[in-house]
Amino acid sequence: MMRTFRGGLLIGLAVAVLVAIAAIVYEFYDTRTLKRTVRRGEVLCGVNAGLPGFSIPDDKGNWTGFDVDFCRAVAAAIFDDPKKIKFVPLDASERFNELQKRKVDILSRNSTWSMSRETTYDLYFPAVAYYDGQGFMLPAARKIDSALDLNGSKICVQANTTTALNLADYFRANNMKYEEMKFAKLDEVVKAYSEGKCDTFTADVSQLYALRLNLAKPGGHVILPDVVSKEPLAPVVRQRDDDWMMIVKWTLYAMINAEELGITSKNIDEALKSKKPDVMRLVGTEGNYGEKLGLTKDWAARIIRHVGNYGEIYDRNIGADSKLQIPRGLNQLWSAGGIQYAPPIR
Repeated sequence: MMRTFRGGLLIGLAVAVLVAIAAIVYEFYDTRTLKRTVRRGEVLCGVNAGLPGFSIPDDKGNWTGFDVDFCRAVAAAIFDDPKKIKFVPLDASERFNELQKRKVDILSRNSTWSMSRETTYDLYFPAVAYYDGQGFMLPAARKIDSALDLNGSKICVQANTTTALNLADYFRANNMKYEEMKFAKLDEVVKAYSEGKCDTFTADVSQLYALRLNLAKPGGHVILPDVVSKEPLAPVVRQRDDDWMMIVKWTLYAMINAEELGITSKNIDEALKSKKPDVMRLVGTEGNYGEKLGLTKDWAARIIRHVGNYGEIYDRNIGADSKLQIPRGLNQLWSAGGIQYAPPIR
């Protein structure tokens, strides 16, 4: 009898161990990010550790910025709560590896969409959130107004970014010489520039606007009008998880469509009463577009109510209502002279 009991106990323990191992393996290998996110109860969002206007925490740990708001929009679509999110600050050198290792569900971290990044890291850049380009900042005292006059400059640049490659390409194409000062972290680049270790700072134009605010005398530095590269900044997700990719992509497209249709966080309740077919499809009073994403009918209305449309997010963080005052430029809607364009929801 005792032998039978012990045998049964051992079998039970073995089964329990196998179940536990299976659960761990499932958690590690399960590629369905939406299911994992819902089970966890929050979205894990990888962001820049501190870039004014895009992602920056205050002294209480509250995050704000354009990239931050995009992740909040994803959380709102899923949970109807933009606060169900955890922000994970990541350096440029670690961001893609951390996404691959599932330390985050999504990168919303001023990352340039390029072919090599998709193929090397097995990642998707679902849609362009911000059309940017590389530029140059320098002390106004240098009295230079064109990048073609930067021959012989000592230039600070961040390592492990497309910026260094673009810099080399631009100077080689224009038969100019420069001295490169490369640093691993962005704050090290800013520090070197502010201390005068280089006479020019190159980065995406949006970054230059943001980082200039942190200098002792922002007005003493100019950003040249020249844009020397294409830098389509986009959220990033893992490949082989198309359901999650679709949610991230259509979160952005919902915000762009909302701006085009004139739907804002202030008038969303009126929009829910609209009889216009394109408005009804967006806010979920007609069709089952949300369910096709694995979400609810009102997924887009949740985004607009809690976070706003694309224009609202842009203006309050980096545009007309912000300290950065970055013109919309290419990021204006296609119908207003820009190239921001979203496929219709139908």
